[in-house]
Amino acid sequence: MTQEMENENLSFTQQLRKDGFIKDIDTNPTCFDDTDSQNQLPIIFIPNTILLPHTDITLNLDKQHTDNLLHTVDDNNHGIILTPKKLEEGNGNVEFYDVGVILEIKSLTEDKENELLPEEYVLELKVKDKVYVNKILKKDGFFHAQYKILPEENTLTEDEITELNKNIDETVLEIAKFLPNTDKYTRKILGKLDTQDKLAEVFPFLKVPINKKQELLELDSVKIRALKVIQLLLEQKDAIGIQMELAKKLNKKMNETHKNTLLREQMKLIQEELNMTDDTPAHKTYRERIKDAQLPKEVEEAALEEVTKLERQGQNNAEENIIRNYLDTILQLPWHKEENPTIDIVKAKKQLNDDHYGLKKVKTRIIQHLTVLKMKKDKQGSILLFVGPPGTGKTSLGKSIAAALERPYVRVSLGGVNDESEIRGHRRTYLGALPGCIINGMKKAGKTNPVFVLDEIDKMTESLNGNPTSALLEVLDPEQNDSFSDNYLEVPYDLSDVFFIGTANSLQDIPGPLRDRLEIIELDSYTNTEKHHIADEHLIKEVLLEHGLTEDDLKITYDAIDCLIEKYTRESGVRGLKREIAAIARYVTEKIVVDNVERPYVVDENMLYDILGHEKSHYDKVPDSNPPGVVTGLAWTPIGGDILFIEAVLLPGEEKLKLTGQLGDVMKESAQIAQSLIKSRLATVLKDSDIEKRDIHIHVPAGSIPKDGPSAGVTLLTTIASLVTNTPVDSTLAMTGEISLRGKVLPVGGIKEKVIAAHRSGIKTVLLPEENMKDLDDVPCEVKDDMTFKPMKTVDEVLYEALGLKLPENKPLNISIDEINKVTP
Repeated sequence: MTQEMENENLSFTQQLRKDGFIKDIDTNPTCFDDTDSQNQLPIIFIPNTILLPHTDITLNLDKQHTDNLLHTVDDNNHGIILTPKKLEEGNGNVEFYDVGVILEIKSLTEDKENELLPEEYVLELKVKDKVYVNKILKKDGFFHAQYKILPEENTLTEDEITELNKNIDETVLEIAKFLPNTDKYTRKILGKLDTQDKLAEVFPFLKVPINKKQELLELDSVKIRALKVIQLLLEQKDAIGIQMELAKKLNKKMNETHKNTLLREQMKLIQEELNMTDDTPAHKTYRERIKDAQLPKEVEEAALEEVTKLERQGQNNAEENIIRNYLDTILQLPWHKEENPTIDIVKAKKQLNDDHYGLKKVKTRIIQHLTVLKMKKDKQGSILLFVGPPGTGKTSLGKSIAAALERPYVRVSLGGVNDESEIRGHRRTYLGALPGCIINGMKKAGKTNPVFVLDEIDKMTESLNGNPTSALLEVLDPEQNDSFSDNYLEVPYDLSDVFFIGTANSLQDIPGPLRDRLEIIELDSYTNTEKHHIADEHLIKEVLLEHGLTEDDLKITYDAIDCLIEKYTRESGVRGLKREIAAIARYVTEKIVVDNVERPYVVDENMLYDILGHEKSHYDKVPDSNPPGVVTGLAWTPIGGDILFIEAVLLPGEEKLKLTGQLGDVMKESAQIAQSLIKSRLATVLKDSDIEKRDIHIHVPAGSIPKDGPSAGVTLLTTIASLVTNTPVDSTLAMTGEISLRGKVLPVGGIKEKVIAAHRSGIKTVLLPEENMKDLDDVPCEVKDDMTFKPMKTVDEVLYEALGLKLPENKPLNISIDEINKVTP
C-alpha cells in the first residue's frame, strides 16, 4: 500500500495526530463492543449553546479545550451536542435534555494570525441530524448516548418558503440597523436560499434563554419553528429599538448637561480674564450673599451650615433644590429693623376721613392707637381687631392706616384655613415644604414694619392637622412675637415691628385665648344716610373708574341712590350697593357704545326698574293700627336691625302655651316667663275672666327663618297682656328688652341697629331697658330727633306705657308655687 493510499484510509483525528497538531492525545482509546457501540456517540459539551440541523459553525478554541473536544469525538469525528438541564458541581451529576444534534468536525487548523495566542485553533463544525437520546452511559470518564434519529417534518411549499424567507430577511435587516459591525453576519443570512439554512444561521444570535432555544430545537415542524423564530426576531427588534431610543435620549441629556457645564466654566474664566465679573446677587455665591446680607448671628450660622451641606453634596443632588429654596427664602426676608417714619396724626385723620365716611368711634380709636405708637417707640402695643358685618370697610381701614403711616401693606386671607402649617409653615422634611403665610407676607412686604391685615380670623376651623388659631397666639402676642418660630425657617424671626390688624364678622367663633390678645373695635351697620354719602363720595367714583367712565358720561340722581339703598339692597355694609351701581354702569356703557346716546346719561328713580328689574328687598312698615294681641318688637340680624311682629290668639283649651315660627330655646323660655308674670301681675284683672279655660297660641311671622336671642321677653309679655285684656297697642310703638321672673327689664344689645330699623319702618316711640339708654349716643342724630325713647325698669312700667294698665301699689301679688306651676307648661 502506497503512502497516499495509507493517508486516505486514516481518519480525520488520526490524520491530525500524525501531522503533529495533537501530541498528547491517547493513542489507545477505549473501544466498545459492537452491541454497545451501535447508535452510540460521545456527548460533546459546548457551554450555553444549542444548534439546529444544517448549521455550520466555526469556533476558536485554545489548546486545552481543543484537546478535550477531540478526546470526546469518535474516530469518525462525530459526537452528540446535548445541553445540560441541571449540573451539580459538587458531585459531578448532570441532567441532560433528551433532544440534541449530531456534530461532525470538518477541519481543524492552527490560528497563526493571532500572535498573542499562538496555541489557538480554528475548528469548522457541521451539525447533521437531530436525535433523541434513549440512554446515557458513562465510560472511561466520558458520557456516551444511545440515540435514534428524529426526522423533521418539512412540508413547506415554494410560496411559503418565499414568504418566510422574505420575513426573516426583512427582520434581520431591521435589527442590523441598530447593531454595528453586522454586515458579514447579515450577508451570510441573506445569502441562504433554504429556510432551514436561514434558521440555522439566525438561531445562534437569538437573545432568548437556553430553555427557549431547546423548545425550538424539539419542534418537529420546520414551518412552526420558522414562524416562532420570526416572532422572536420581531420581539428582539422592538426591544433593541426601545433600548436604542432610551440610550439616545440619555446620551443627549448627558451631552447637554456636559455642554452647559463646560460653557459655564468657560464663561466664568473669560469673565475673570477680562475683569467682567458681575456683582449682582445672581452671580454671587451663597457665602458671599450671606456675608453681604449681615444676617443675625443665629440665622447666619444656620444658613452657612446649609451652604456647607450644599457644597459637600455637589450639583445634581436630590436635596440641592430644597437647600437652594431655603437659602433664597432667608436671603429674601427683611431682617434689619426699619426706622419708622414719624407718625403725622393730622395726616392720619385726614386719610381716614377721606377714605371712609362715618365710623366716628372707630376712627377715634384708631387715632388713639396711632398716638400711642408715636409716644411708645419700642413696641406697637395692642393688636387691633375690627369686628362687624360684611361690607362695612374693615379691610379698607387697614389700607388707610398703611397709607397714613407710609408703611407697606400686606393682606392674608385666613378664611377656610384649617391647617396649622398654613400659619407656621411646613417642616423641610416634607416634600414640597413652604414657609407659612406670615413669613410669606413679610417676604412680600420687604420690610420689617408693614401693616399686616389678617382677614377673616373667625373663619378658621380646627381639623386633624391642628388648630390654626393656636398658631396665631404667638403671632399676635406682643410679648413673644419678637421671636416667632416658623417650622420651615427653624430660626426665630422678629415680628415686633409689624402693625397687625385682624378682621372678623363675629366674635363668637374666635377662641377666648386669642380674643384676649386683641383690642376689639366694633363696626356697626351704616344708616341709610351714611350709605347715601358713601355712594355719592366713594362708590360711584370707584365704579366709574372700573368701567372706563367719567362723571361726564353717567350721573345718578339723589332719589335714585335712595331708591337703590331702600329697595334694591338690604345689608349692613355697602358691598351690595356697589354691585347695583356697577350694574347701572354696565347698562350705560352699552348705551354709549351701541346706541351712541347723548352724554351725560342721567339715571333717575323711575329708570331703575328697566335697568335692575323688580325690587329685591323691602322693609316692613307699621300698619295704621294693631288688633289686641299684636305687638311690634325689635330684632338684630347679621345684616342689620329689623322690626318683628308678635301675634297671639286665645283658643279653647286647658291654659297651655303654643309657640310657632321657628323659635329658639331662649325665646321659648322668655314666653314661659312672660306667661307666669302675666298670671302674677294681672291676677286681679283676670280674676273674673275664663283664661283658665283657654290656650294661648303665639306666632312670630316668617316661620322659615330661625329666631332666637334674649331681647324679645318684653314684647312677648306685652303681647300676652294685650290679648288677655283685649287692649290694643299703638302700632307706632315698638319695644325691646329681656325680662326676669322677678319682673325686671334686662338690657340687650344691638340698640343702634334696632333703633335705625324702627325709624325706617315708621316707629315713633321705642321702649328701651333703662340701662340701654346710654347706647343711644351711637344712634345718628337724624334718627333720634325723630323718635321718642322711654326707659323701662320693670314690667309694670312696660304694661303701663304700652297698655295703660296701672297696677296696685302692693305689686307684685303673692301667689303659691302650685299656681305658678299651673300656668307654666
